[in-house]
Amino acid sequence: MTRTTRRQTLLALGATLAAPALARAQAPWRPSRPIRLIVPFAAGGAADSAARTITPKMAERLGQPFVVENRTGASGALGGHVVAQAQPDGHTLLWDASSHIVNPALMRGLAFDYATAFTPISLVTSFPQVLAVAQDFPARSLQDYVAAAKARPGAISVGTQGNATAAHLALVQFMQQAGIELLHVPFRGGAEAARALAGANVDSALITALSAGPVVDGGRARFLGVLAARRVGVRPEVPTFAEQGFPGIEISEWVALFAPAGTPEPVVRALYEALSAALADQEVRGRLAQLAAEPVGSPPEEFARFVREGRETMARLVREANIRLD
Repeated sequence: MTRTTRRQTLLALGATLAAPALARAQAPWRPSRPIRLIVPFAAGGAADSAARTITPKMAERLGQPFVVENRTGASGALGGHVVAQAQPDGHTLLWDASSHIVNPALMRGLAFDYATAFTPISLVTSFPQVLAVAQDFPARSLQDYVAAAKARPGAISVGTQGNATAAHLALVQFMQQAGIELLHVPFRGGAEAARALAGANVDSALITALSAGPVVDGGRARFLGVLAARRVGVRPEVPTFAEQGFPGIEISEWVALFAPAGTPEPVVRALYEALSAALADQEVRGRLAQLAAEPVGSPPEEFARFVREGRETMARLVREANIRLD
């Protein structure tokens, strides 16, 4: 029998003592208390409903519940300020919408800088926007709609969910690309725009599929196109703008998850993985489909690039169209 040398004994002892420390170092981050989720929009809306659908599944993976806190006002900036001031430890997060990349171009005197105050975690879901026309409007395709707009510059009305919203900016981009002039009619939310479309008080509306769907299903309007890279699962029969000769117009409403700037990478990774697992859950996906929401779950690096490029695009459109807040 070979005798164990003193050196071998010390090496074995060192490895035994180091193993627990190594395991601790490699263990994924887990929250130590409930996670405060700031939703800077009203309870019951699409963003809030998506948060309350997804976060329970995230909580199962992370071992702590999410406490949703609605902090409304200033197009989401009030809620954003709360998170911008929070400790970057993963216990206070922001569930923001597409206004996150529009606000910097519109608001002056903000108490924080959107470009530096947050760590992007993931684009969670998108709410595809559709162009729908009133039932008695003659256009049957996007090409028909553009032809009608060229024949009557500035006469065809199009409702959106508000001034300086993603829909408004998408409309600006569409008019630029198509070389047309439309009459923008901003409403206070997609529901109001949908009611105006149903009553033929506007010729058309550029709103989310969630808002337009009941009007179309009720036979009072019809879809012409969807602003998305590909046809969406909630309305697979609706062709994209790109399919009809207008590529690159893909501005949508969306919700996403952010942490305060300086949040450590292991924390960001753990939150992203919990979100990805939640979005893969079939029950969650079914509930999102009821909201006409498309699950995304982009990785942090990809989402950070999306935010950076989106902010630049929005700033350009706001400047070119001379858009101001109401």
